[in-house]
Amino acid sequence: MNIQNNPVYKEDIEYVANLMLPWDLLKNKRILLSGVSGMIGSFLIDVLMYRNEFYNDNCFVLGLGRDKEKARIRFDNIWESEFFSFENHDINVPLNNFGDFDYIIHAASNTHPVAYASDPIGTITTNVIGTYNLLNYAVASKVKRFLFASSVEIYGENRGDVEGFDESYSGYINCNTLRAGYPESKRVGEALCQAFMKQHRIDVVNARLSRTYGPTMQLSDTKALSQFIKRAVSKESIILKSEGTQLYSYNYIADTVAGILVILFRGISGEVYNISDKGSDITLKELAYLLASEVNTNVIFEMPEIEEKLGYSKATKAIMNSTKLQSLGWKARYDIEDGLKRTIKILSEAR
Repeated sequence: MNIQNNPVYKEDIEYVANLMLPWDLLKNKRILLSGVSGMIGSFLIDVLMYRNEFYNDNCFVLGLGRDKEKARIRFDNIWESEFFSFENHDINVPLNNFGDFDYIIHAASNTHPVAYASDPIGTITTNVIGTYNLLNYAVASKVKRFLFASSVEIYGENRGDVEGFDESYSGYINCNTLRAGYPESKRVGEALCQAFMKQHRIDVVNARLSRTYGPTMQLSDTKALSQFIKRAVSKESIILKSEGTQLYSYNYIADTVAGILVILFRGISGEVYNISDKGSDITLKELAYLLASEVNTNVIFEMPEIEEKLGYSKATKAIMNSTKLQSLGWKARYDIEDGLKRTIKILSEAR
């Protein structure tokens, strides 16, 4: 699926690449990026390569992933670029000597329900052992900054004492469940970042992502919204596998990557920042009907498969407060309706 030449997608890339940020910090620098073929990583690569092409940033990116053929197809337009290289590497294994880097961005993780249930060990190890390996490499490289992509899931269930989670909030997670592997390992990943910062004096920032969606989503993604979008693109009825009362924060990919870059450039060392927008706080049921209305289909209620249900989040209300990130100058451009329209248009035209 080639979306790089889609005019709406190109508009998203140009928007982020032209933000008023201190891009000079990346000029002639080297970045190591895990999860390069994922939703976050692939969009970020497109932004950085746009900067190289139109602003001569000469920023080299080494992308790590586990599927070279998949990466070859996705990044066919830059595969021979002197500023991009792909390494087939599982970050659960200590890294080879890839040279020194100025920045490391850790964006690799299992991020959808079936993966949580079918590969619970891999889910945990990527967030813990993978993070440990990358942090060790950061120490050896004497990086200027390490960014860890964390998740709203670390907050667990809202205890009913706040409307939105700020970065100091700690909700309830039942650790004695299969589903706990993802949020608990993200918590450990954040703790590892703090430990390395203390013991090895490296500069670390954490980005806590809300539920992100957009045209760079993986076709294998089993998150509810991803499934909704795929069916909407095919103009099929939207299947809702719960009552849909879960109230969550969502974010369009362009706004999420913009937030990551703001944190990378302006975040205070050791701090964590939520990336979310009030204009994209919505229930699952409202999402389903919004998408159905957009493509003139229906919403069907259906029971989930057992393995799929095992991977579902138990949180019923997970709204994030992004005041801290906004104080750095970040602001979302797209609300949920605009973001979904853009996603459907890009994916429909790329079929």
